[in-house]
Amino acid sequence: MTASLASDAPASRPLVAGVVTALVGFTSTFAVVLTGLRAVGATADQAASGLLALCVMVGLGCLFVGVRYRMPITIAWSTPGVALLAATGAVDGGWPAVVGGFLVSAALILLAGFFPPLGALIARIPPSIAQAMLAGVLLPLCVAPFTGLLSDPWGVAPVLVVWLVAARLLPRWAVPLAFVAATVVIVVGIVQSGARVDATTLVPRVEFVAPTLTLASVVGIGLPLFVVTMASQNVPGVAVMRSLGYTVPWRPAMIVTGLGSALGATAGAHAINLGAISAAIAAGPDSHPDPRRRWLASISAGGSYLVLAGLSSAFAALVLLAPAGVIPAVAGVALFAAFGSAIQQAIDDPGERMPAVVTFLVAASGVAVAGVSAAFWALLTGLLVRTVLHAGRRRAV
Repeated sequence: MTASLASDAPASRPLVAGVVTALVGFTSTFAVVLTGLRAVGATADQAASGLLALCVMVGLGCLFVGVRYRMPITIAWSTPGVALLAATGAVDGGWPAVVGGFLVSAALILLAGFFPPLGALIARIPPSIAQAMLAGVLLPLCVAPFTGLLSDPWGVAPVLVVWLVAARLLPRWAVPLAFVAATVVIVVGIVQSGARVDATTLVPRVEFVAPTLTLASVVGIGLPLFVVTMASQNVPGVAVMRSLGYTVPWRPAMIVTGLGSALGATAGAHAINLGAISAAIAAGPDSHPDPRRRWLASISAGGSYLVLAGLSSAFAALVLLAPAGVIPAVAGVALFAAFGSAIQQAIDDPGERMPAVVTFLVAASGVAVAGVSAAFWALLTGLLVRTVLHAGRRRAV
């Protein structure tokens, strides 16, 4: 019976699933990407270039792994990574130093492919600590919709109302529909103000930057970006695929994402990685009843991202025309699910709760010491607290 259903399923199903994967992934988080890149010092043009480079690298990555391994492996950009950037802010050395940090992260991802113990070391970081750090980084972005509601109720309220209704009726499309609501708000504002859109801003273009390295960029950008990308994207991505019956080839996956991250870095792309949430769309049974045919979802997802790359500058231009609170509201609702999941995993184990709470609070504080971001100090402090508390328990026993 199952074989019959699989054979009767149209071949277009995985292709449609791949398009949905790309559309949901892009529209849900591109605003977060632009927010994060601008926060660490990118100009509007450099942020648009980064979004373009990310779309190209993700698209090529999906096409390569899909064709090469005949598996519905999806590549995505690191959403937790750009949330980290948004919480980090400017670093010593400016945007060139940030780009240097991107290259450090890419090199470490590549190293994790050639030297598996490095990946295993990241996997040994207690999930409660890693998720608490992520939750602390996400907190300021997640409260933005509510602070924006006070400063610009007419602009932000439609976004939140549409998101809430869609979350009830069409959960997968809740954030994309919230972005549609934001677009309507922006267009209405443009019409009312009579503002003109410069057509040249709609043309995709790349702005390369010569990278530099500083202590702040290596320790405050490169290392935390690597950790959060590995712990929140690559490791869970492998686990999600395993739960769906696929064994992701670790070394090739890290080489593809590491090289892609490195190639896109000087154009402003922060990091690409294995898809985790998007993997369930492309590789799940809704894609196709026959697991052997689902790999086509990777192909259509890759092609869709390349199409979106051509439109990325238009999306970036739209963001620039938005009222102050609207885009942060979209970015915030896009991260609600990730924040909730991170909090749950951080405090799920009572024995790990106190180190996780300390990690969360340090990350959420936004404190920077010696030019190094709070995310690094949160991870370090959380591991220190955990070591002290667990050592005390062992002596008591």
